[in-house]
Order: sequence, then C-alpha cells, then structure tokens
Amino acid sequence: MAQQERVDWWAAAASRPRVVAQRRTAEPAPPEERAGREVYRSVQDSDAFQEIRSGYRSFVFPASAGFLSWYLLFVAAQAFVPDLMCRRIAGPLNLAWLLGLGQFASTFVLTWLYARNARTKRDRAALELRWDTQDQLR
Repeated sequence: MAQQERVDWWAAAASRPRVVAQRRTAEPAPPEERAGREVYRSVQDSDAFQEIRSGYRSFVFPASAGFLSWYLLFVAAQAFVPDLMCRRIAGPLNLAWLLGLGQFASTFVLTWLYARNARTKRDRAALELRWDTQDQLR
C-alpha cells in the first residue's frame, strides 16, 4: 500500500503546473547606488587597499603552503616509511605520535601568528580605510 501511495504522490507532483520565474529586465541603478559602486571601486584600486591585500597574501600563502607540506610529509611518512614512524622516542611515545601532536601544536602556533600579524600589520590600516570609505558614502 505504501508503494502505491508513493507512486500516486509522484504522479500528482509531476502533473502540477510549473511556475516559471520570469527574468526581470535590467533597470538602470539609481544615482546613489552608482555613486556607492564608484566609491568601492576607487577603494579597491587604492594603494592602501592593495597594501592590505598584499600584506594578507604575503602571510597566508606561505603559511598555508608550509602547513600543507608539513601535513603531506606526515601522511607520506606514515604510508611509505612505517618502520621509521614506529621508532620509539621516549617510553610509549613513538615518532608518529610526536609528529601527530606536532600537527596540533603547529595549528595553534599558526593561528597565533596569523592573529598577531593581522593585529600589528593590517587591522589598523583596514579600519582607517573603512572609515574613509564610510565618509565617502555619506
């Protein structure tokens, strides 16, 4: 009986008329919106914005590449040299455990370094750029 109800539901759903959304024609934006777009475009082209972005990229890309390499090295070592990874370091702690715990430690260190980098090098400049942008929009 449940199978019959399911078939009936699908048939009913298929027979319903579909509502097709109509495209809206592109209307010209009001002057205030166009002015806002120009402000944000000018901010994006500004030297201050480019400096903030380059500061972000100069930290994030190398840090991400380093962390990914460190992770892939750990996985590759587990797969290809298990005898080395089983080598005991101290008591029950072997090299695999040590490197695995190092993954956690490096995550926390990178998070701390990123927060410090953002606080000391980018946050003040980004806040000043934000205030300038808000002033231009008023």
